[in-house]
Amino acid sequence: MPKVKTSRVRYPEGWELIEPTLRELQAKMREAENDPHDGKRKCEALWPIFKIEHQKSRYIFDLYHRRKEISKELYEFCLDQRYADKNLIAKWKKPGYERLCCLRCIQPRDHNFGTTCACRVPKHLREEKVIECVHCGCRGCASGD
Repeated sequence: MPKVKTSRVRYPEGWELIEPTLRELQAKMREAENDPHDGKRKCEALWPIFKIEHQKSRYIFDLYHRRKEISKELYEFCLDQRYADKNLIAKWKKPGYERLCCLRCIQPRDHNFGTTCACRVPKHLREEKVIECVHCGCRGCASGD
């Protein structure tokens, strides 16, 4: 007879410390998904979702790598359960990508001329001083700003 699979998840020690913040961000995400996007451009409707996803990933990244307040087990649990974007966090560990807003900004296939997004250009090198990324609404995520 095959084993019965259950959906019970065992939360590691320390989960109760970060759970309220993650639940709050999840509620904000639900609001952003259900928010009417009348009068907005097609791409602008997704900007709040990208922003909240970035906040969740940055929160877990800072707790583990900067402040060292959570265990490695809890950090890996959050990545495995997709509370944070592990690909984005992997980029934040590399020099020059510490303030990266989303992965679409560095993918050349999503941009004209096979380059990266305009928000990746440092502010002192821009011709226009105010730029918004088409993909996520970022106004500048170059690490040299």
